[in-house]
Amino acid sequence: MGRLIYSALASLDGCIADRDGGFDWALPGDDVHAAVNARMHGVGVFLLGRRTYEVMRAWDAIDLDGLPEVVVGFARIWRSADKVVYSRTLHHVDAPRTRVERHFDVDEVRRLVPSLGRDVAIGGPDLAGAAFRAGIVDEVLLHVFPVLVGGGTPAFPEARLDLALAETRTYDRGVVGLAYRRVTT
Repeated sequence: MGRLIYSALASLDGCIADRDGGFDWALPGDDVHAAVNARMHGVGVFLLGRRTYEVMRAWDAIDLDGLPEVVVGFARIWRSADKVVYSRTLHHVDAPRTRVERHFDVDEVRRLVPSLGRDVAIGGPDLAGAAFRAGIVDEVLLHVFPVLVGGGTPAFPEARLDLALAETRTYDRGVVGLAYRRVTT
């Protein structure tokens, strides 16, 4: 049975991008990249908001020749998965295995995740907010970078979800990986 996974790279003050939209401080080293790849290996579908899709779409076109294996590994994970982009303004996507939906339907996602037999990743805090508020996120993966950006795009939406710590790990350059699972009653 699949899980709905929210994954983010964040600053110590909880942002995925600074006030100018920059996230160059979150460039993962090989060790973080390998850990993300290991967690995303089982993903069959990525659910994305428009802004997250616009950042991630580069993985469809990047030339993999000569790149480190961890980069190639993520590109293969990305390219082999289906992508659903939720947007009211984006009308067309030209990427393989990708479609646009106008509305995020919590009930549809609630049915999709267990029926798929693979994990589903949800990207972007705005889109994930609906899933957090509905209580359907099963796992939260967070890699915290040792930088304060002083504001920007928060990694988490305004929502409540009770979580239990499942794993912690430290990486090079002071990055900390945290994995939490939803507490079920």
